[in-house]
Amino acid sequence: MPVFVDNLTPEIDSFVQLIQNKVVDWEKRPAPGKWSNKEIIGHLCDSAMINLQRFVRCTFEENFKLIYEQDEWVAAQHYQTMPVDDLLQLWRLLNSQIARVLSDYPPSRWEVKCDSSKNRAGLHTVEWLAQDYVVHLKHHLKQITSGS
Repeated sequence: MPVFVDNLTPEIDSFVQLIQNKVVDWEKRPAPGKWSNKEIIGHLCDSAMINLQRFVRCTFEENFKLIYEQDEWVAAQHYQTMPVDDLLQLWRLLNSQIARVLSDYPPSRWEVKCDSSKNRAGLHTVEWLAQDYVVHLKHHLKQITSGS
């Protein structure tokens, strides 16, 4: 199992602990067309949902295409009007499930590929997708904790 998988649960726990001791403006959008912190967490929920599907499907199939339109999904799910505690709970549960799936992932399936690109073929291995997922997660959590 790749080492970055072990980092997912501690990263989530660390973020939750950090925001408990910090005042976070969950509602404000920093600029027109930019997401609020609620919407960033919502986007991370969407990312978790789509990637969980990729990880599960790659255990028994490959070379399928599974993409999502991030702005449209954030708008359609109405994260801005969702209670922040519910949103954070959803985010934690989705990531707990991803950690559970990846922690016992079949070793023979880490190199299986699926297509995650919108406009052209973009096959990536499960290992690449999982590593990219953690990097993406950290990027957005840092946006929230740094206030930018």
